[in-house]
Amino acid sequence: MAQFAVIGLGTFGKKVATTLAEKGADVIAIDKSRESVDSIKEDVSAAIVLDSTDEEAMKAADIQDVDAAVVALGDNQEEAILITAILKKMGVSRIIARAINKLYAHVLKSVGADTVIVIEERMGEDVAKRLLSPEIYQQVVLTTGHSLVEIEVRPEFVGKSLRQLDLRKTYGVNIIAIQKKIAQVNDEGKINYKVEVNDIPGPDDKLEKGDILVVVGADESIEKMGTMEKEK
Repeated sequence: MAQFAVIGLGTFGKKVATTLAEKGADVIAIDKSRESVDSIKEDVSAAIVLDSTDEEAMKAADIQDVDAAVVALGDNQEEAILITAILKKMGVSRIIARAINKLYAHVLKSVGADTVIVIEERMGEDVAKRLLSPEIYQQVVLTTGHSLVEIEVRPEFVGKSLRQLDLRKTYGVNIIAIQKKIAQVNDEGKINYKVEVNDIPGPDDKLEKGDILVVVGADESIEKMGTMEKEK
């Protein structure tokens, strides 16, 4: 089971934490406000009252082995920077931090954040989905419960045709385009990649490693297709 730590339980952090938990992840929710922790403790695996700027207290919380930590503080970016640096020092493998502007995003990157999101609070759910399905590159909500997404071809699909995979029958999704990276050698002998889009894919088109599928379907069906490898 994937395990995440979410530090800062404002509207954004709480949404990330509860969405991850609803998707079956093991979530450790952390905030220095007991009221904030109490409001979420029934919805996550563990909820801890903790000053995350205290390095020794963070080490005692034993979160260094989580799959990812989300620093979800709002306007207090100075604390977010310190917490990110502490997590990096602790050896947390993946750190996602929220920034209020591009300047703080740059600073957060420089102290160890792997991903920095300059984002409104209402996007918390989408951040959680991206943590659980990093193979999904872009997502456009079409209507309630249905989306258009760009999703990386899974290893199990490589070398197979759309006819063989029959993704519409198996997962209930439609493939409307395939993006391929074509290697090209320039005049200096360096390899560049050009993206070619097949917007009328046929049943005999075979998928290659690195291909991006443009998929339309129900969110549940897309998620099932994207996480197939994890379920095996």
